[in-house]
Amino acid sequence: MAVDNSEHDLLDRSSIGPRDGATQRLALLTFLTDEKSEAALQSGLTEFGRNSEYRRGNIVNATKHLQKAQTPRILVVDISGVGNPIEALEQLAHVCTPDVKVVVVGEDSGISFYRTLVRDMGVTEYLQKPVTRDAVLQVLQPQLAGVTSDSGEHYAGKLVTVTSARGGSGGTTIAANLALQLSRETHSHVVLLDLHLQTGTCALLLGQKADNGLRTALEQPERADALFLERVAISVSDRLRLVASEAPFDTNPLPKVDALERILDLLRRRFNYVVVDLPLSGDDLMRATLSHARHRVIVLTPEIAALRDAERLRKFFATMTGGNRSVTVLNRMNMPGALKAQLVEQALGEKPLINIADFGKLMVQAGNLGQPALDSVSGFARTLLPLTCEISGQASSQVAGAKSILAKLAGR
Repeated sequence: MAVDNSEHDLLDRSSIGPRDGATQRLALLTFLTDEKSEAALQSGLTEFGRNSEYRRGNIVNATKHLQKAQTPRILVVDISGVGNPIEALEQLAHVCTPDVKVVVVGEDSGISFYRTLVRDMGVTEYLQKPVTRDAVLQVLQPQLAGVTSDSGEHYAGKLVTVTSARGGSGGTTIAANLALQLSRETHSHVVLLDLHLQTGTCALLLGQKADNGLRTALEQPERADALFLERVAISVSDRLRLVASEAPFDTNPLPKVDALERILDLLRRRFNYVVVDLPLSGDDLMRATLSHARHRVIVLTPEIAALRDAERLRKFFATMTGGNRSVTVLNRMNMPGALKAQLVEQALGEKPLINIADFGKLMVQAGNLGQPALDSVSGFARTLLPLTCEISGQASSQVAGAKSILAKLAGR
């Protein structure tokens, strides 16, 4: 949750968001159950001034609030009276961006509890009640200013790559709608990165217009910083951003691996999930992206050529990672002329992990209208849900809106 290094100072000064100017990100937001703790924080953290907000409540209230609100740079939450504070922190982590600094206030005085929060959960600092102004000035303020080293592990967002085994398999459709469903159902902060620099269609599928900003960042590593990405990121919704490019065909994009590494690092620090529509190229750019991926999704259709290439792609992934960590998605499984399920399983050596039905011309219409299939194609959201559950690590009942979310910290 907490990151206290120099590179994160840049992210602390600006958050990636809409290019038309979003509401300024709060520097400090607190949810405390008692007036004395609130007064101590206000007295000791006067430098945040008007860019701070104090609310009455505990960590549960904070989680509900941040399901819809923008994550502040610093969040103070009260766990007093909460039955399972560790689970409550996991739920909170799922709705916050990874770069937030979290301060926990509670009544537990045990050193083991403190170590669990700070060393294992990535909490910036824990303050035991009663909170005093002196404790805020001597312990908390130096932590927030970055004077002391961060004792918590850096939890970066999960990187998910989506690659079509062959052109026309529907990888872009799956990537765009997966990113949208993740942002909606888990309340996570998600960015969709389209690395098809000249022919990408993620923007079209989401009713957006891409420019040439991503290509610039990939060709000029010195431009790849948080401020630049803030300008090129397209706001699809309050929880979803799109980073894409439409380079002219009369140009020859020359992306650099070090620039890509920088962009992926910045995005993973800012978002809970980074979904990448990854071209099937086999080049250094593809290898660098795959090396950071938590999930590698292969999308294929029930056709001989797609099955052959899907199996080759799985072997390529396994060679890179030392094990089979790919997620196989069979798209349009009942399309006209499709191979039978038994032949598909025989060719793959196993059942596809996810099966997506064929929605025919409805998918074409959605793309032509710039409407996400998730909204305009009846039944598509339901058939995509198992993939969202696989990526998020949540049960379908949880993703579908159950109040109890056994969320895991991003990147763990």
